[in-house]
Amino acid sequence: MLVNRPSGVLRARGSASDGPGGPDGAAAQGRARRIAGAALPLCLTMIASSAASVVDTAVLGRHGTGPLAAFAVTMAVFGPAAAAVSGAMRGVMPFVSEHRDDPDRLLPVLRNGMWLGILVGVPGAVAVAAVPVIGRAGGVPESTLRELGAFPCLLAGAVVVMSVGATATSALVGLGRSRAVLRSGMAGTVAAVVLSLVLVGGAGSFDGLGLPGAGVAMLVSAAVNASLAHRLLRRSTVLAGRRPGLGRPRPREVLRLAGIGIPLAATVLIKFAVLGVLAFSAARIGTDSAAVHSIALSLVNPVFTAAVAVGQATVPLMADPVRRGDVAEIRRTASAGVGVALGAVAALAGLLVLAGGPVISVFTHDPGLRGRLLELLPLVLLTVVADAVQAVLGFGLVGIRRTLPSLAVFAVCYGLLALAAVPVAAAGGLAGLWLALAGANLLLAAGQAYFFRSCSGSLAAADPVRVNA
Repeated sequence: MLVNRPSGVLRARGSASDGPGGPDGAAAQGRARRIAGAALPLCLTMIASSAASVVDTAVLGRHGTGPLAAFAVTMAVFGPAAAAVSGAMRGVMPFVSEHRDDPDRLLPVLRNGMWLGILVGVPGAVAVAAVPVIGRAGGVPESTLRELGAFPCLLAGAVVVMSVGATATSALVGLGRSRAVLRSGMAGTVAAVVLSLVLVGGAGSFDGLGLPGAGVAMLVSAAVNASLAHRLLRRSTVLAGRRPGLGRPRPREVLRLAGIGIPLAATVLIKFAVLGVLAFSAARIGTDSAAVHSIALSLVNPVFTAAVAVGQATVPLMADPVRRGDVAEIRRTASAGVGVALGAVAALAGLLVLAGGPVISVFTHDPGLRGRLLELLPLVLLTVVADAVQAVLGFGLVGIRRTLPSLAVFAVCYGLLALAAVPVAAAGGLAGLWLALAGANLLLAAGQAYFFRSCSGSLAAADPVRVNA
């Protein structure tokens, strides 16, 4: 329960064991272990989901070049739409964490979260369904567009289902139930892989459905994930025995959640757009540069996935300190998250340094490309370190419900990167392009750190009702 103090001011407090030198070492280690333990299932969930997409690509590639091209065109729209939904729903996490012990107050948060998911998911679904129109306007060959069939409509349905399921997933993360997220995510992944192999590639006398089969597999996978996540939310949390249905929307409460979630969705879209500009810039340099750039991004993605998982794991730990106005504990939690993320980066970086040749050989057997990738590796590692730090600090801003500053610094840093990408690539080649990306991520990390420190510090002098409003 919130209590107004006579002065109306929340004092920044640390734990009793804090001294001038910082928090107790055992407490810091315990904090890091909690974050790492919560982050691991989330990371495995995201990696498994990516693996399912790889299976789709592989099976469709064997089915034919036309369906694979149509799949790539649709995924170019589906990917950002799904990521925007996921980003928007992450804004629900701090509100869930705040009421994790109060089912009567938690239930309206989930209902309003589902309405927000639908409001974000429906436009995304419309965009995916309009892939034939978008592709035609973008100059995609008619032969590729004819391969689409019902695939865009099936994926549009998947976006809507995901928008509802993302509410439950974000709620489970906010409640600290990351293992439940792993269970529902793995169930969806297994469904996607099995159905893709059967419906796309065929089995026995069944020749498969090709691209529509992939659409059915992805839609069913989203439904399995969403239904199991909602079931686990109802049965294994404080909501046991309650049914968080849609109910009647409360516009003011939905807008309150949107104020945190929509800026997160916008940052995701900005990043997707600018990475697309970088890919275009790399392609302008030459075919080999485009291939090296693509492989380098593939090496970066698992590390960034780990950082995102760590960032999400820090949000529930901030709920109590935010409620108390305990600025020191808020910052210690974010610092622990950065430490865990850097530890994961160091481990993966060590793997790449020690086994760079064999790892890169998974992507290409061309000795020239492998040599260029190894030369680029230091810049790739610098880029991913900065990206990991900014991601965790960005989730720190989510934990204290201040996401507009994060959007602003993203727009500035990545906006400048987008403007500089083509001339930098022309002047400095692929190394220059990755140096620019590393620089943008370092500036982004510095900006996120500045705003996190500034915004968290303001909680110490804020009225408690406004902090938790």
